[in-house]
Amino acid sequence: MSHKILGVVTLMYLFIFFLHVLYFAVNKQKIISVIWIFLYVTLGLHTAGLTVRWIESYNLGIGHVPLSNFYESLIFYSWCISFLLVVMKKRLSFPSITALASLIALAFMGYASISPSVEKTIQPLIPALQSNWLHIHVFTCFIAYAAFVISFISSLLYFFKWKGVLPPRETLEDINYRSVVVGFPMLSAGILTGAVWAHYAWGSYWSWDPKETWSLITWIVYALFLHARIAKGLKGKKMAFFSILGFLCVIFTYFGVNFILSGLHSYTT
Repeated sequence: MSHKILGVVTLMYLFIFFLHVLYFAVNKQKIISVIWIFLYVTLGLHTAGLTVRWIESYNLGIGHVPLSNFYESLIFYSWCISFLLVVMKKRLSFPSITALASLIALAFMGYASISPSVEKTIQPLIPALQSNWLHIHVFTCFIAYAAFVISFISSLLYFFKWKGVLPPRETLEDINYRSVVVGFPMLSAGILTGAVWAHYAWGSYWSWDPKETWSLITWIVYALFLHARIAKGLKGKKMAFFSILGFLCVIFTYFGVNFILSGLHSYTT
């Protein structure tokens, strides 16, 4: 049942992206209202899909929150992006931003659904994951990752000058900064809770596992971003480059480490 719901959710992300294309083609403001209605409905269905998968795990006698493998992390990452779009609607109600965010959410859902290398069945938790720390650690990390998606999009758009299509550069810069302000403390919380969890699961707060190391590198990049902005007053293209660099670190931490390097977190593949 959850697969069917999440399949519909994937199609709805695709439809939302096509609505954006239609808006840019005909420039009718009413389409924006329709886009937001579908964003709300899609987030609701997406939440329902995750909830049903959670219930299905209990029906199998191995009940656990759907955050335990690569497939579930992909669909949860997509959910976090939609969640932040809705929560931050006042600041993110620009079609160019919602279009790219929806496209990235669609890419994660599509990859999770189509790729034969992604295991989709509900499986028992390995001993290391049997902890309540799983919930808060994964939630904080993926909310941070989703916020960094928004900062990446606004930074990328900063380099284009499409008048009437893109928000003003000052607005993009503000969105970039505020997204990092949301993401950085969440990433910090994720790393801290992960360290505490690691102490209970593996007997050490920090093992220099590839995932831990790259999470720390990502944290340092965004810490330098905030320092440059707050203490040095740095703005403009340099901050946009900084943000893009940070997101490349996020992508490597999430995908690269899993596919290229092996370590204690390799269960996510």
